Amino acid sequence: MASAAEQMAANLSWGTLGKATELRQRIFYTIGLLIIYRIGTYIPVPGIDAGALRDFMEQAASGIGGILSMFTGGALGRMGVFALGIMPYISASIIVQLLASMWEPLKQLKKEGEQGRKKINQYTRYGTVALATGQAFALANSLQAGDLVSTPGPYFVASAVVTLVGGTMFLMWLGEQITARGIGNGISLIIFVGIVAELPAAFAQFFSQGRSGAVSPVVIIGVIVMFVAVIGFVVFMERALRKIHIQYPRRQVGMKMYDGGTSHLPIKVNPAGVIPAIFASALLLLPTTLQTFSTNGSTGPVMSTILAYFGPGQPLYLLFFAVMIIFFTFFYTKEVAFKTDDVADNLKNQNGFVPGIRPGKRTAEYLDYVVTRILVLGSLYLAAVALLPEILRAQLAVPFYFGGTSILIIVSVTMDTIQQVQSHLLAHQYEGLIEKSQLRGKRGGSAAKKGRKGPARR
Repeated sequence: MASAAEQMAANLSWGTLGKATELRQRIFYTIGLLIIYRIGTYIPVPGIDAGALRDFMEQAASGIGGILSMFTGGALGRMGVFALGIMPYISASIIVQLLASMWEPLKQLKKEGEQGRKKINQYTRYGTVALATGQAFALANSLQAGDLVSTPGPYFVASAVVTLVGGTMFLMWLGEQITARGIGNGISLIIFVGIVAELPAAFAQFFSQGRSGAVSPVVIIGVIVMFVAVIGFVVFMERALRKIHIQYPRRQVGMKMYDGGTSHLPIKVNPAGVIPAIFASALLLLPTTLQTFSTNGSTGPVMSTILAYFGPGQPLYLLFFAVMIIFFTFFYTKEVAFKTDDVADNLKNQNGFVPGIRPGKRTAEYLDYVVTRILVLGSLYLAAVALLPEILRAQLAVPFYFGGTSILIIVSVTMDTIQQVQSHLLAHQYEGLIEKSQLRGKRGGSAAKKGRKGPARR
């Protein structure tokens, strides 16, 4: 027997969306801010030699330059004001969250609730400014060394640093505004839109190489089949759940006795979503961002050694990528997405318990045991999806950026946004039902008053 919520979810339609005024406003607000982001990717940094940059990016598009350009929505390839993208903010979030799990002062801030969360967000913004400044300074010097600047000098470096850091901070603000006033997660949507915007050009280039004979038709068909298969596998794994049975005892409220109920606690196979893949990519793309705009020998012996062993397709690159994804899957789930101690305390406060497990500490230990076993499968799934295209691209030398991380971001963000839209629609339907019941109650009360007879005369 379907529940009322499931029946309402099945009855959702475009007509319901048309009546949800607040949801429409949120959607239009999100689309408007994303359009502003896309316009910003076409505004160039002052002092860039557009012709030299275009020639350079055409040569680097088949390699790591194409990957970097796709993750920044093409802004890096055009050297727009958003060339650094949102990656400095993600890197700062990684650092702050790691410190918050190990450093005692930040641990205490996390326990202070909303006030502590605001303070941690403030530290994250400070870290974003510091990281973006360092990356912008290195990128400006690399552009000068690569003869991609029309008027090199200290003025160009200063203006480029200010422009790039300002662009990153503006992107961070856009993401926060989308999360607060729009629909979906703002940071994830910015990365999602950047990837989707570059996919048509990447597909067109890939198919044009097939027409010219550079890529065989068998490879093209194989890539398309793999693309569809990976998307289907990601959708299946993202919807997979482990349900834990929850029992609620009988309780007495006033003079009435209410029977105990049963429910379940859903735990996703991948509670962390696409965050681990984004974190790992942010760490791996940091040295290659500097190397892309550097001339031969300008990176120094240390950086050259790092790039030789940790270049895309290299064994250490793949190993480090997999280890980082697995680590961030466990870390983000247990520190942010699903805190077993908090879940156990909430169940205890609601008088709920897992059959056969004592409430409190024993329940937290049991949940931690279950989540750890689930995360083994979830982290391996994320690592496999992220690494399989990398390995096949290195083996088959396919000059098309087919990355598992991009597919994870596209599928996960799409599913999360659709789920939030459905949640808003369900809330709108509940509000409509409540208003109807209140109107019926008022009409019934007025009818009762009209039908009520006055006191009989004696």
